[in-house]
Amino acid sequence: MELKHSYEAIVVGAGPVGLWLAAELRRYGVDVVVLERLAEPSQQIKAGSVGPSSAEIFDQRGLLERFPAPDPGVLAALGTGRPLGHFAGLWLLRGAPELRTMPVFAQQSQVEAVLESYARELGVPVLRGHEVTALAGDRVEVTRAGSATTVTGRFVVGCDGGRSTVRRLAGFGFEGTPATITGRQALVDIAGPNPLAKGWNRTGAGMIVYGPGPQRVLTVEFDGPPADRDRPLERAEIEASLRRVSGTEVVVESLVTGTRWTDNTRLATTYRRGGVLLAGDAAHVHPPFGGQGLNLGFQDAANLGWKLAATIAGWAPEGLLDTYGDERAPVAAAALANTRAQVALMRPDPQTSALRELFADLLAYDEPNAHVSRLMTGVDRPYPMASDHPDAGRVAADRPVGSSRLYELLRTPGGLLLDATADGAGARIASAWAGRVSAVPGPENLLIRPDGVVAWGGATLDGLDKALETWFGRP
Repeated sequence: MELKHSYEAIVVGAGPVGLWLAAELRRYGVDVVVLERLAEPSQQIKAGSVGPSSAEIFDQRGLLERFPAPDPGVLAALGTGRPLGHFAGLWLLRGAPELRTMPVFAQQSQVEAVLESYARELGVPVLRGHEVTALAGDRVEVTRAGSATTVTGRFVVGCDGGRSTVRRLAGFGFEGTPATITGRQALVDIAGPNPLAKGWNRTGAGMIVYGPGPQRVLTVEFDGPPADRDRPLERAEIEASLRRVSGTEVVVESLVTGTRWTDNTRLATTYRRGGVLLAGDAAHVHPPFGGQGLNLGFQDAANLGWKLAATIAGWAPEGLLDTYGDERAPVAAAALANTRAQVALMRPDPQTSALRELFADLLAYDEPNAHVSRLMTGVDRPYPMASDHPDAGRVAADRPVGSSRLYELLRTPGGLLLDATADGAGARIASAWAGRVSAVPGPENLLIRPDGVVAWGGATLDGLDKALETWFGRP
């Protein structure tokens, strides 16, 4: 598919977040294109799973069944109980009541392949080998094979990673703390007998992870950032790091793929500058502990997609698009804080050892474990809502609704009103927003935004019309 001269929205970056955002926009009929600098999808090892909150988003779009079933051996390697993730290498197995869905155990490259297929099915053009080299207002200069073309987009969204070109060209501030560690992650073949212990292990030289798959290794060394992060990771380098941290004479026979990373931790000072917005790692970067970056990005895209589509369609209430940054930036800031804390808990010194033992003891108790689980998945921070319903500002839990279930109903674009009144009074009120909100009989009165978030609820219909106008504009 060829590049046109103008679009309603231009998404820069064909990683999982950019693909998800473009698909969300296209569901509403937005003329959107994805521009990607790389000619082929990256096969570098990155996140190894998608968390429970993002799995719920996938379920709301009917995509869960497209992901591969988890390898029983991988699940066994994670231990008994419900494997929800870890905090600084300390496993969180019990979780919290808000975490209702199992993670998706798939490599980031697999997730990206599923989402690209989904986006293309919806009619999204994904143009690889197209690099954005200039940005001014609504005009984007795209270079392909040395030839420059200028295209316009009413909105441009940077989903182009931690070193975002869009963020730099548009002049966004990006504040935080510099790198202090060198992390290496790789898929390798290890000669037998393999001396590495399974799981997360802290040593006097740093952290080392082996598994859950038979080739995956990760090291963290506290000797400053890498001198050249972009230089290809070689077999000898990952072998030397594994030996330093593990204290063994492990032999790496071959390197399949590998990458370096650091604890550079930064947050964009705003998520929007006029018609330019940021999502995913372009808006926030942090060390990858717990795979939080990918989940933050998916939730950014879910939050932004319908709001941007409403703005383009012309029915968005005033200020709706600005609520994207207002809602998402605090969630990202909390993730940045907890990843800094995880780095601190990994440091190889006696004081940190004492603190880590205390923290591990606390995680043995249900409430601290649940609190950290909420922290790691972002469900500890509901969005601010006028409604006093206990679920307001949180993603609604799936539940039976008539002969269907809630998440299946959310696959239809737009907001959803569950109407528990005997005479359909709620549906009559919502009918003034036909085309933006659908209504069905339900077990309780509940207004749900297109991103699955509860916007209003109540035993009576007081405040329903105000909530509808707040999120879906004038009737």
